[in-house]
Amino acid sequence: MSKRDLKKYLGELSKSQLEEQLLELYDKFTDVKVYYDFVFNPNEEKLIREAKIKISNEYFPVKGKKPKMRRSVAQKFIKHFKTLGVDVFLVADLMLYNIEIAQALSAEKTIKQVMFYKSMFISFHQVVAYLIEHSILNEFYDRVVAVKEEAVNQNWFNQYDFTAVTERF
Repeated sequence: MSKRDLKKYLGELSKSQLEEQLLELYDKFTDVKVYYDFVFNPNEEKLIREAKIKISNEYFPVKGKKPKMRRSVAQKFIKHFKTLGVDVFLVADLMLYNIEIAQALSAEKTIKQVMFYKSMFISFHQVVAYLIEHSILNEFYDRVVAVKEEAVNQNWFNQYDFTAVTERF
């Protein structure tokens, strides 16, 4: 069904029929419930705080001994927050936090998986692109440079990639 057909269909429904359909969607689909919960109670700060806790648990687990270091956990939150329309400053903060917490772990213990470093660079490249896209790079410039410097200080094998990205701006 095209958007035009949907608009026509919805125009033919009475107010009570529309309400009934929305309530049914709310009950059946978790995404609709999450969206409306966010729209009517957009506690962005709380959502970001909870996401940061879950991300930090990937690198510094409360339970268990070995960190999982899954970049995908942070990426799911970031994608979800972008979809909901969370403030770009908060999303950018979360994106940088993901790299910073990973660097904190890397500073404490040697990580031998090459994919860890590659994925952190991908995250770094994505956050810089996001900051430029939303014209907020100046607000996060110091943190971006600090992430690059930390990659250099920890002698990451791809430190030159981090440097190359920061030299472009």
